[in-house]
Amino acid sequence: MKSAQKSTLALLAATVLGVLALSGCSSTPDTPAAVTEGSRTGATTGATGTRGADTSGLPAGTNRMPATVQPATESNNSTATSRINPALTDPRSPLSQRSIFYDYDSFVVKDEFKTMVDAHAAYLKRNPGARLVIEGNTDERGSREYNLALGQKRAEGVKRVFALLGVNESQVQTVSFGEEKPRNPAATEGAYSENRRCDLRYAGE
Repeated sequence: MKSAQKSTLALLAATVLGVLALSGCSSTPDTPAAVTEGSRTGATTGATGTRGADTSGLPAGTNRMPATVQPATESNNSTATSRINPALTDPRSPLSQRSIFYDYDSFVVKDEFKTMVDAHAAYLKRNPGARLVIEGNTDERGSREYNLALGQKRAEGVKRVFALLGVNESQVQTVSFGEEKPRNPAATEGAYSENRRCDLRYAGE
């Protein structure tokens, strides 16, 4: 009887060991597979974290491009402003005086404007990149065609004075408005004297 029990117990033990062995063999391949997949996931995440910008804590759609990529929108404005010499608008400087006035039906530059003309000539010679437009004007008396021609003579007369003072002719342009741009629209002698003039305009103003 005891011999039969021992045989039965031995058989059960062998069966249990066989089941455990089979179970162990079937689970062994799963572990490396899980570890390998996990390591690949970790490598992918690490690479993404290294290459990409950290956008945590930022609103959706926030651009994390470096600031150097953004265009400098104010530099153009500051450059354009720096081209205007402060002396041209300083009321203490003769360069701030921009109008030459004439006698009736005349295009001769009077001596009283010599200081102003000399100052502008010196400025143009010191600044070869500066460009000046001389605008000839007249009062309303006379025909439109006559006044356009007279305004042009006045502008060309000032340009000739600049040339005699050594200004490069390429820096100076002339235009005539005739009676079209009166400074004072009244039909009086005082208004007429204000309108008979040449105005000096620098490029960039």
